[in-house]
Amino acid sequence: MLHLKSKLFAAGAVAIGVALAAVPVKAEQFINVLTGGTSGVYYPLGVALSEIYGKSIKDVRTQVQATKASVENLNLLQQGKGEIGFALGDSVKAAWEGDTEAGFSKKLDKLRAIAAIYPNYVQIVAAKESGISSFTDLKGKSLSVGAPKSGTELNARAIFGALGMSYQDLGKTEYLPFGESVELIKNRQLDATLQSAGLGVASIKDLAVSLPITVVAVPADVAEKLGAPFQAATIPAGTYEGQSADVPTLAITNILVTNSDVSDDLAYEMTKQLFDNLDQMTAAHAAAKAISADSAAKGLPIPLHPGAERYYKEKGLM
Repeated sequence: MLHLKSKLFAAGAVAIGVALAAVPVKAEQFINVLTGGTSGVYYPLGVALSEIYGKSIKDVRTQVQATKASVENLNLLQQGKGEIGFALGDSVKAAWEGDTEAGFSKKLDKLRAIAAIYPNYVQIVAAKESGISSFTDLKGKSLSVGAPKSGTELNARAIFGALGMSYQDLGKTEYLPFGESVELIKNRQLDATLQSAGLGVASIKDLAVSLPITVVAVPADVAEKLGAPFQAATIPAGTYEGQSADVPTLAITNILVTNSDVSDDLAYEMTKQLFDNLDQMTAAHAAAKAISADSAAKGLPIPLHPGAERYYKEKGLM
């Protein structure tokens, strides 16, 4: 009898083992959020996004990576070294087309969109004492155009080209991130900085409270010459300390990008949780006030990820 019980127990244990083996164990998913320099807008928004995903998506571990922004983010996404990243619309378009001059050795065919988010404004700020008051006044002066082949630097190159100018017209060209550019202006080692970022970017706020500045206009016809995704825009008076008037400039939409290897379910959750937690994004940076699900699937230069598409269809936005 004892022997029979032992055999039954053993058989039961094997059956339980088989049953347990048949239940799939959900592997922990990892989301690496690719941002930009720590003094820009991408970084605080990326930190907020990482916290949202970590709290709201089951079995997910998150990380925030500070990068050189758009171009680096897009190349990392293509290589599968990130699950979501911030990038400027013109950089995304160049990546999809495989524009080698923009920093893409081939067409980045794995890129997929999660959402068009807020616009970046081209913000050219000079120390008032430099005497720069218009774009053409930059001739012979020193200007930082952003990190090499960053989204900001690609914007700078496009604007110079549209105005029949080049970096050779400058007295000196610096290729520096936002924070370093501002420090050089404070130390009287640089005349001006061009930064493509959300309004109220921390680096320019810091500069404006440190010394008198001039916010330099980008002529309105530049948007017409460059075409989509560039558009005419305005930096409202009072955006920065000492800025007493509206300043015309350009805006380019930012896009949250993922890659085709990310599962449909994860892409769906990344899209849903972004829009379910916009208050947390806005608390991280005011630029997020412009993020809206109504416009997030419009005017994208790359295909939507099927998971993101499912979200917009559920909401009746496609």
